Amino acid sequence: MLIVDKEKCIGCGVCEANCPFGAITVIDGCAVVNDLCTLCGSCVEVCEPQALRIEGAEKNNRANLDEWSGIWVFAEFRHGVIAPVSFELLGVGRKLADTRGVPLSAVVFGKGVEASAGELIACGADQVYVVDDPRLAQYREDVFGRVLERLIRDHQPEVVLAGATAIGRSFIPQVANALNAGLTADCTHLDIRREDGMLLQTRPAFGGNIMATIECPHSRPQMATVRPKVMAPLPSDQARQGEVIRVELPDEAFLSRVEVLESVLSKQDKVNIQEADILVSGGRGLESEKGFALLRELAEELGGTVSASRAAVDAGWIPYRHQVGQTGKTVCPKLYIACGISGAIQHAVGMQSAETIVAINRDENAPIFDIATYGLVGDLFEIVPLLTKKIRENRGQ
Repeated sequence: MLIVDKEKCIGCGVCEANCPFGAITVIDGCAVVNDLCTLCGSCVEVCEPQALRIEGAEKNNRANLDEWSGIWVFAEFRHGVIAPVSFELLGVGRKLADTRGVPLSAVVFGKGVEASAGELIACGADQVYVVDDPRLAQYREDVFGRVLERLIRDHQPEVVLAGATAIGRSFIPQVANALNAGLTADCTHLDIRREDGMLLQTRPAFGGNIMATIECPHSRPQMATVRPKVMAPLPSDQARQGEVIRVELPDEAFLSRVEVLESVLSKQDKVNIQEADILVSGGRGLESEKGFALLRELAEELGGTVSASRAAVDAGWIPYRHQVGQTGKTVCPKLYIACGISGAIQHAVGMQSAETIVAINRDENAPIFDIATYGLVGDLFEIVPLLTKKIRENRGQ
């Protein structure tokens, strides 16, 4: 962990300015470290008072790279189905595996998951490791982590990919830590070098203002979590053939300090902007919570869903589950209508891959127009009601 010596720290802010992950903030004249810290050591190198040090990083992370081979995708199984991000990972995993000339494997565990193996093979997997056990019916972080760690140790894949979902973000870091492996979170692009198998993991850094490509040259497996909706799944091919490998684990693998009393599907889970084909999104230009009433009317006429920028969420006008952007969700709808959104890079990275983008903003110089397919310069409080009315009239014909 990164330790701050409060006696030595002079609050100069050099560490904060040089942290590529925004993990350090100077508060009341002293550096404070948050959960974004990856122990990269950049701050330690630039700290002249030597007030920063990393402890617990003395483990030997070097691995015999020749012993590790293959690309793995953790296929998340929830609410009785495979999570869509798993098929997106199989799409990029297929490219990585073909570049290296190695198999692509999916790993799925839970209760009643074996029936999903054929679906994973149809979408690109050569092998599917299945751990089908009633004791995996409920998500428990310690058990999921222990099961995946055991499988990785037994089969030694050189790359392990998982979705940057609530589950993936919860237990994948635990697995990486147990294996002394490198992990890059929230990747938006992946590539691999054919000659040495180095995974090139690209993610936003410095608040989304630059894109950093990260390598893990000495440790294996190379692990990454990928945001949903940034990779394209392959078309399902029901004729594909693959191998289903059933894995039996000893009882101690399922021991847990967590007891799940009940699992309830929240009504909030039914609002999933990542699966919507049409999004009507609002930003600071809506001026208040009442502005979203206009967007909901337009969304209803289009059969779409309402989303928002971080500014609108931070203002309390709409819940976080609707947020699009670097600190929200990445979306890829067929139609994205941005109303009163300036188009800062932090928002753009979450929606710029939409098929069609319509921007409505009174500022003709707003950055959103640089990525918009169609731009409407004007007052959204005039344009949106007229647009809703016109769509309603056309539907009534």
